Amino acid sequence: MGVRHFVQLSAICVQKPLLAFQHAKLAFEKALIESGMTYSIVRPTAFFKSLSGQLERVKKGKPFLLFGDGQLTACKPISDDDLADFLVGCLDDASRHNQILPIGGPGPAITPLQQGEHLFALLGMPPRFKRVPVGLMDAIVAVLSVLGKFIPAAADKAELARIGRYYATESMLVWDAQAQRYDAQATPSHGSQTLFDAYALWVKGEGVPDRGEHAVF
Repeated sequence: MGVRHFVQLSAICVQKPLLAFQHAKLAFEKALIESGMTYSIVRPTAFFKSLSGQLERVKKGKPFLLFGDGQLTACKPISDDDLADFLVGCLDDASRHNQILPIGGPGPAITPLQQGEHLFALLGMPPRFKRVPVGLMDAIVAVLSVLGKFIPAAADKAELARIGRYYATESMLVWDAQAQRYDAQATPSHGSQTLFDAYALWVKGEGVPDRGEHAVF
């Protein structure tokens, strides 16, 4: 078709692929790299809308849900606007050509515990947390996986539970394979909008995102 340059929106979670959609993204990345076209494979960290799911429950006085102690994971979330700017910039910036490009938003990496604390502070409410053991997720996955052998709908739910467990236990940062750890310092930043800036608007009812399929979590 005459396409000379393909910019792919991938995901940073493909660094440690355990799920079907991650293997699918990697297969596309491989096909793109081998196609002969100029490519820019962009692997963003967490999206703002992925981290907005507990806003309404907290506003209603319910506790913020944490897996473990709320510090099992961290991320450098990037806004839709900043990610779009980075994607478009790939067209003219030769340093982004034929590259795999992890990208996060500005500021330090933040944990779920910090996200909850900030929401409560913005709302002027005392922090309330409910800690969910990761083992509970394992049990749900195990039960649904067994049921899924007989009930197709349960198999779909088991995969969703696996996705939920993955995001509850894996950071959305650059993975240092040699050191076997996630590295916030090695995760590039782009843009000017922070998740906490967005929280400040959302608690006022301004610009609350349409979460779409992200509402599952």
